[in-house]
Amino acid sequence: MIVTLREAGEADYPAVAAVMSAANPRHTWTAETLAHETQGLLDHPLRPHLFQLLAEQGGQAVGVATTYQLPGMFHPDRYQAEVLVRPDAEGQGVGRALADMLEAHLESRGAREVLAGTYEDRPRGLAFLARRGFTEAMRVFDNVLDLGEFDPAPWAEQARLPDGLRLLSLPELVTERGEDAAWRAYHAAYAEAREDVPRTGEATPLLYDVFRQRGEHPGFLPGGVLLAVTDAGEVAALTELYGDAADPGRLNTGLTGTRRAWRRQGLGLALKLAALDLARQRGARSLWTGNASTNVPMLALNERLGFRPQLAWIEMRRGNLAGGGV
Repeated sequence: MIVTLREAGEADYPAVAAVMSAANPRHTWTAETLAHETQGLLDHPLRPHLFQLLAEQGGQAVGVATTYQLPGMFHPDRYQAEVLVRPDAEGQGVGRALADMLEAHLESRGAREVLAGTYEDRPRGLAFLARRGFTEAMRVFDNVLDLGEFDPAPWAEQARLPDGLRLLSLPELVTERGEDAAWRAYHAAYAEAREDVPRTGEATPLLYDVFRQRGEHPGFLPGGVLLAVTDAGEVAALTELYGDAADPGRLNTGLTGTRRAWRRQGLGLALKLAALDLARQRGARSLWTGNASTNVPMLALNERLGFRPQLAWIEMRRGNLAGGGV
């Protein structure tokens, strides 16, 4: 059957989200979440580039190809690329056609570094990327905790924050400090902690106005933002829970992090335990989090709590901003 390719637009969000979810059911999308993420890119002060293709067979969406510049790791010559094909349309040349057009687009943009990836159990995808010159740069694991198997009793002592710190949710901090002051304290802690998160390039500073937009994400749970707060209103550490677009029994972890001056005092563990308690209260069955293979302390912490690693996502890279083209 003939494959037709065209640039995707806003009216295609439901079809694009359906393809993305079918191709990667571990992390599903809705038209609403796709619209939010797309608008975030379009409105970002750095004006990152975004280009998306839709492949159709017989009028049905069967594949999607996207390339964009990552605002959180921005360089004008670095791009993220993704080609996704519905499982029932694999092996019919859809991915190859999408990738060829995406390659031509990236070449026209003068891309010097391209990041892409797939799961370790997808030999066809890994071979596809290898043939196109990509090599492994980093591995990221989903870690999943079955909340029905977690016993909080042995962790009672570790759940307590050190003297001088209180556990507050974001709405509770807003009540105490006002909305802007609370969000700025949240942002300050988040922006500092994320600088030490493993990634394949240097982190771009996180602007407050951009950070503030996370409150509009469809999965954002204000009460799921848990903070270790000083008497002066400074956020020393944080963890975040997000709702899942497809599974109401699943919660996803955003960032868990501690400001440098407060590290090695057990704050990350205490907040993780508070998040597990909250997840159980909300009736969640499972909690998901993602960790780079190089983030040994967080992987060890999650393992102690009972999180079990899933298949690794293999981040691959072609080209290098330090020298050489794509």
